[in-house]
Amino acid sequence: MSDEGQSEPSRPYRPPLSGPRDPILLARTFTAATVTGLRHLLAVRVAAAGLAGEPADDFVLAVHELVTNAVRHGGGTGHLQLVRRGDVIHCTVTDHGTGQDGLSVDLPETNVPGGRGLWLAHHLTGTLVLQRQPGGLAATVTVHLSGPVGPAPRSPRG
Repeated sequence: MSDEGQSEPSRPYRPPLSGPRDPILLARTFTAATVTGLRHLLAVRVAAAGLAGEPADDFVLAVHELVTNAVRHGGGTGHLQLVRRGDVIHCTVTDHGTGQDGLSVDLPETNVPGGRGLWLAHHLTGTLVLQRQPGGLAATVTVHLSGPVGPAPRSPRG
C-alpha cells in the first residue's frame, strides 16, 4: 500500500526472511534485464561475507538458477534476499508464479530441454527448500561459511 492507501500491484511479495539481528547482505528486486548484474553483485557480497573458491562459485550458480527460474516461470520478476545467520548464509528468491503443485528437483531425461534449474540448485547446495507463498513461490538455499557440515572429502594420495 502506498501512503495514500492505494495498492501497488507491481510491488513483489516479500516474506519476512530475517530476524531483527540477522544482517541482510543483499536485498534486490530483479527482472530479466538485471539478472547478470545481480549475479555479479551476489558474488561480491558472498565473498565479502567470507565465502570463497568453489563453495562460493557453487552457491552463486545455485542462486542464479533460482533467479532465472523466477524470471522464466514466476511472472518475469522476483526478489532476492541474502542474509547471514551466524556461520550460515541464506538466500531466498521469491517470485509471483502460480507454479505447479508437483515441482520436481529430479534430473530430467537427457532428451528433455530445460528443467534442470531446481535440480542444479539442490545439487550444488544440498539445501534447497521450496515454499508456496500467498503471492508465489519462495526458494531458499544455504551455505556454511566454515565449510561442509559433514566430513570433508578425502583427497586421493598419489
